Amino acid sequence: MQLNTYIDHTLLKPEATTDMIKTLCEEARQHRFAAVCVNPCYVDLAAHLLAGSAVQVATVIGFPLGATLSAVKAFEAREAVLRKADELDMVINLGAAKLGLWDAVTDDIRQVVAAADTSQVKVIIETGLLTDDEKKYACQAILKAGAAYVKTSTGFGPGGATIADIQLFKAVVGDQLKIKASGGIRTREQAEALIAAGANRLGTSAGVSLVKGV
Repeated sequence: MQLNTYIDHTLLKPEATTDMIKTLCEEARQHRFAAVCVNPCYVDLAAHLLAGSAVQVATVIGFPLGATLSAVKAFEAREAVLRKADELDMVINLGAAKLGLWDAVTDDIRQVVAAADTSQVKVIIETGLLTDDEKKYACQAILKAGAAYVKTSTGFGPGGATIADIQLFKAVVGDQLKIKASGGIRTREQAEALIAAGANRLGTSAGVSLVKGV
């Protein structure tokens, strides 16, 4: 398995520095990862460092709580695209999801999708905070809103990627959405099991050790 092609090499720590982002991008180039995932303030730098490579630049929107206004998320998305982000990982309005306000959740996603233009939108539903039924409704909202991916976790909430959640997503969306597993992926065995369950991407800060098998 070409595990590197599944990996979004991720650095979203609030204390990340430009030097750390440079290292991240160098590693992504070297190992030919699918993408790097960085905070919005580093999109320009990552795009510059990865120009001419096949590595995509992903950033986060409404991160990590999902509780910003839809208009603010849309603004973030437009700015990220202007700065050459290829992919946008947004967090849903979790409060609306917990109340069952799925039209509001859908509209929130749709505004980001519209602002993203041709950039792919991955929608983080923070599985550790949702019931299985809520996860199913969230997947349906993502489909209605026209995003590209459903994604498990921010890495800042409870829990992380599980085989059960990837299987649940796959049962709901089939091939209509891609699936990104993220949160707590630390071993090659775990990574391969998530892919076998249906994950198309893996968000992890441990990409180098995963591909080296250490």
